[in-house]
Formats: sequence, C-alpha cells, structure tokens
Amino acid sequence: MNNEHSESLLVHFRRIEALRSEAIDLQSIDLSPRQLCDLELLLNRGFYPLVGYLNKKEYDSVVATMRLPSGEVWPMPINLDIKQSLAETIKPGERLALNDQEGFLLAILTVDDIWRPNKSVEAQAIYGTDDPTLHQGVMQLYDRNADWYVGGTLEGVSLPIHYDFRELRLSPSETARAFTMNGWRRVLGFHTDDYLHCAHREMALNAAREHGAALFLHPVADLTHPGALEYYTQIRCYQAFARKFPSNMLKLGLTPFASRKAGPIEALWQAITRKNFGCSHFMVAPDHADPLTRGDSIKRFYPLESAQELVARYAKETGIEMVPQLRMGYQQSTKKYIALDVSNDSDLSTISSTELRHKLLNDEQIPEWFSYPEVVAELQKSFPPRSKQGFTIFLTGFSGSGKSTIAKVLLVKFMEMNDRPVTLLDGDIVRQNLSSELTFSKEHRNLNITRIGFVASEITKNGGIALCAPIAPYEESRQANRALISSYGGYIEVHVATPFEICEQRDRKGLYAKARAGKLQGVTGITDPYITPSKPELSIDTSDISPMEAVQEILLYLEEQGYLN
Repeated sequence: MNNEHSESLLVHFRRIEALRSEAIDLQSIDLSPRQLCDLELLLNRGFYPLVGYLNKKEYDSVVATMRLPSGEVWPMPINLDIKQSLAETIKPGERLALNDQEGFLLAILTVDDIWRPNKSVEAQAIYGTDDPTLHQGVMQLYDRNADWYVGGTLEGVSLPIHYDFRELRLSPSETARAFTMNGWRRVLGFHTDDYLHCAHREMALNAAREHGAALFLHPVADLTHPGALEYYTQIRCYQAFARKFPSNMLKLGLTPFASRKAGPIEALWQAITRKNFGCSHFMVAPDHADPLTRGDSIKRFYPLESAQELVARYAKETGIEMVPQLRMGYQQSTKKYIALDVSNDSDLSTISSTELRHKLLNDEQIPEWFSYPEVVAELQKSFPPRSKQGFTIFLTGFSGSGKSTIAKVLLVKFMEMNDRPVTLLDGDIVRQNLSSELTFSKEHRNLNITRIGFVASEITKNGGIALCAPIAPYEESRQANRALISSYGGYIEVHVATPFEICEQRDRKGLYAKARAGKLQGVTGITDPYITPSKPELSIDTSDISPMEAVQEILLYLEEQGYLN
C-alpha cells in the first residue's frame, strides 16, 4: 500500500464530475451498512495506511502475520465482498462504481485482484475459531458476507451522507486539528459500546491524570438498523455524560465502525484507528471486543486481558500506548469510587448492565451514586417497563407442529386484553402476501424470514405485538431476526418442538404425503433440513397438550418476564 499520508482519499472537486460521468458506464455496487462503514474509514484515512481494499498479496500477509507486505502492523483484513455473479464478470484493471444504498456515487474502485478466500483460514486467524455457532463474527463471515473478495485502490467522490449528530462526526484530520488547537499533545481515546455512568467518569479522569492526557470519547455511530431507538438513546446519553467533564478536558466524537467482535485483534485494529484520529493513548478493557460479554458476566470467549496484552505488545510500532480500563465501584463509607482490584469487592457497590436493564424494565429507582439524573432520564424515556413495550413472539417448528394454531389462539387472547395492537404473521399468509415470488431454496427461505423479521421489528418498535409462525428452518435467519427485533423491544422465540413423526401423522395440508411421493420438493423434514433453535426462550411439544395449554404456558412466561400487567 502507498504510505503517502493525505487528509483523505477524496479527489479534488474538479475531478468529481469526470468520475461521475465515467461511473454511468461502469458496473456498480450498492454497499451494505457494514461495507459503508469500512469505505468511510478508508476514504477519510481512519484506516491509514490503506489506500483501498487489500489485494490478494496484502490480504494473505495480514491474515498470516497481522502485517502488510511492507512490514507495517495491520491486523484486520479489509476487503470488499461481492457475489460470484459479479466476480465472474470483472477482471483486474477494470473499475467499479461504489454507491450508497440509494444509488448515490461515493467512490470508484480500480480492481487489482478478485479471488475466493478460504474463509476457514481467515476465521481461525482473526477470530480464533471457524465455528459460526461459537462466534457471531464467524457467522457474519460465513453466512452474510459474500463469497468473493475484490481488492484495489479508491478514488473517493463523497463520504457517505449522514443526517444524525453531524456536529460529532469528525474525520481524523478534523480531530487531529481540534486537538492541536486545544494544545493537546497527549490524548487518551476511549471507544465504548456501553452506557456510561458516574464510575466511568472517575475511571476516565483517573486514567487521564495518570497519563497527563486529555480525553477523546469516541463511540461507534451504528446505524445498521436505521431508526433503532437504542442508538439515538446512546448518543444522547454520551452527550449528557460528556457535559460532566471540564470543557477543556474531553472531546466527544462519533465514528462509523463495523465491529467484528474479534477480541485482541480488534482491540489492536481499534488502537491503530484511534492513532489515525490523533490519539496517543488508547483505553482497552480486559474483555475488549469480546463477543460473549454480557454486562458483567464472567463468560468470555477470549482470555481475560489478552486484548490489553496484544495492544501493549505492539505499542512501540503502532505509536499508541495501551491504557488498561479499570472497573470501579462506589464505597458507601467514603463516598468515593475505587477500582475493584485494589479493594475488597464486598465493600463496594456496583450495578451491572444486566441489573440496570432489570431496574429499567421493572420501573425501579436508579441510585444517584450510580448514574447521573440526565442519563437516567434518557434511559427511562427509551426503555419503558416491559409492560409498556412492544414485543415479538416468534414460533418456529415443522409444518403440523401446531405453531399456527397457537399463534391464532394468542391473537384472540391479546385481542381480548386490548392492551396493545396485535398482528399475526403466519407462514402461509406471509408467503401469499410478502413472498409470493420466492422459491423454497435455502437463500429464499432465509429471505422470507428476513422479511417477516423486518415487519415484526416495525410492529415491535411502535409498541405492538407481532405473532410470527413460519417454519424458519435455519438458525442464521432466526438469529438475524433476534438481533434486529431485540433492538426495538422484546423478542420471545418459541420452539414448537413437536416430534416430526407426530407432525407427519397430522399432515393436515398433505405436504408430507406429496413429498414422500416425489410430487413436491423443498419440504422441511423430508427433503430439506430443520436446524433446531440453539437457545429458545420456550420449547413446547404439542403431542399431548391442547393449543390452549400451550398458549397458557406462553402467557405465564410473558407475565413472569413483566410483559403483561
């Protein structure tokens, strides 16, 4: 890669019209939200020294050694993934137009290489496993990223357009300039996906004092799901949190960033990126970018402190110093915040992320020692008690398992309650009205479930109840729906686990008989597989219970979880 450091990869304004004219005759790609994040950080030099997507030689070097062929440390492969149908029509030297999701031209890519990577090798190198059931990043790599990579250099026409929090979206050159104007030579970058409270302020101030640095709070601007309430809530909470610092000590900015949750390798990647934004120090959590972190749970995928060790090991080469992030608790006797590893933990009060969410969902008071009133007010507006939230009940199982009947009974019961608007998205109804053109291939089955998930997420976001009852045989599309819908409200997956033998005996639609006779293809259980849900909230076998008994079990669960008054 070319190491010449310019402010961005955006071309001079006099060349823009020529590129736009050229793009009319080029093949084009409308980038996904994840790809747009990577492109923006390439164009604004957040990913310096890269000047485009890695070519085959560079990709192989990064995967094998965490270095570019030039020897510079770069731990994360940054490539544009494309479908085979496009890969077969292009060759090195050709140019591709890269657009946003509305077709607006952002850049032109000059192709160096097109190849099909060994994703198992990449997964082992970057994530430490090639099992998609163990790591969400591997699932993304295998099931959602396209199978071919293209590498090459970029000419940028425009950065992706953002309408949200525009004053916070600073490029690397803008942040470096702001730090210089403030007289900051030492800046501690702090990348977080968490909500920040009183103890975080003390932790950040202690670290800043220890290293003689100003603070740059640099959370991720994640609009993977436009309209996601939690994203806007997070940024408003960060703004309230930032106002608790002296104005000359902290700066708040947002960055587009498509996290891989790759633990130590991602921490090193983030550190290099923060160096490009002008930071001299980077704060690393003991479980930084761990895919299995759930609040303060002790369950982690990567060894504790391994991310800190890797960032520290390469500090001299990357030019950014690792600062360990400490967990702090509140000592009631002294009314001070103290690091948990320097005190008897039993003497300190803490509230985990899980406990905080529980208090919000159950309308319990948040102690003033824990969080600021302004932050709590934002959280309470955005996370009302479960009894006032929308939610989705997603029933999955074989045809004939009883899921459609259960959904219809649930519909009646919720209508009787008249508590929230309720919508039934039965598998057959959706097939007729939303997915009539789809076949029963795996790709189209997943697309059908994705469509159901989108509709259910809109219903949930607006405070309603969505009852979904498709077969949904594949785990990847079910997990994608869980991730999407959970960002708006409740999500309850119910595996209607009636044995296949019972379902085939029932065969009310005659599907199984036709499949056995060879008259029908794509029938789950006969010609196609059904992957059992890994962690459903409920599993119900209707072999020996009535639909009303099954519904009662679901209603009891909802009441226990606080969804029903």
